[in-house]
Amino acid sequence: MAYVATLISNPSAPALTYEAIHAALAVLPQAQDPVVLEDGVAVDIHFAPELAADAGALADAVRGALGDAPIDVVVQLETGRRKRLFLADMDSTMIGQECIDELADLVGLKAHVSAITERAMRGEIAFEPALRERVALLRGLSASVVGDVLRERITLTPGGPELVGTMKANGAYAALVSGGFTLFTQEIAARIGFDENRANELLVEDGTLLGAVAEPILGRDAKLATLVELRDRLHLAPSETMAVGDGANDLAMLGEAGLGVAYHAKPAVAAAAHARIDHGDLTALLYMQGYSRSEFRTA
Repeated sequence: MAYVATLISNPSAPALTYEAIHAALAVLPQAQDPVVLEDGVAVDIHFAPELAADAGALADAVRGALGDAPIDVVVQLETGRRKRLFLADMDSTMIGQECIDELADLVGLKAHVSAITERAMRGEIAFEPALRERVALLRGLSASVVGDVLRERITLTPGGPELVGTMKANGAYAALVSGGFTLFTQEIAARIGFDENRANELLVEDGTLLGAVAEPILGRDAKLATLVELRDRLHLAPSETMAVGDGANDLAMLGEAGLGVAYHAKPAVAAAAHARIDHGDLTALLYMQGYSRSEFRTA
């Protein structure tokens, strides 16, 4: 069977040298000449092992050959690389922050809430009760501060608009699926160009947060269910889907996707996902689908 290894570095600090490419070629059986996706940033190396290969083991072998070079490696079958359904987590994935931590900062509790968030994202505590506990601490906060947080504190992860725009331009459907809050996902989805967004609803009365979230909570199981629902609605095969996230509540969704990508993720998530991006930005998800820089679009 034919496979492809994609080597990816961060576009803001290109690190893909001739030496790195040569090191990868040396460990891949029957490797062909590299296909440059962007000079210094990303290449595809097509190769053909004699027997059915373990993509994860091959990726680890290439990483070993690269040493400590800041280069991500994704190995997969050549066929079916370009996906038609894309699901993405929001906090610390499509944006650089955890929204609930930023809200907590306004009431002087960021350190406390961030510690709970970190434990939940590592899978050390269950997501749903951890969310209820954190939201309760926001009781009495004016709902108007959400707009302030969005304007002053929230930044889009580099490559996000290109990722969604390029996939949509090539016929994919994109959904933002977050364990965060609709007050944030609605705005972020519009900025980036997602087709739809799903998240939890913060309960508000007379313009004030009640310190509670509507039930049932959108967590790990709901993210998985959303992937299956959209896949079936669009009449797609599992192999035609891609998902990205960074936390433990993304694991089921990443595992069900045809290509599940752990993005700058917690260790357990990175270890379990089909692919991991530790160095690149979100354009890495385009390079692993075989897109070259000249094909990038924004929504």
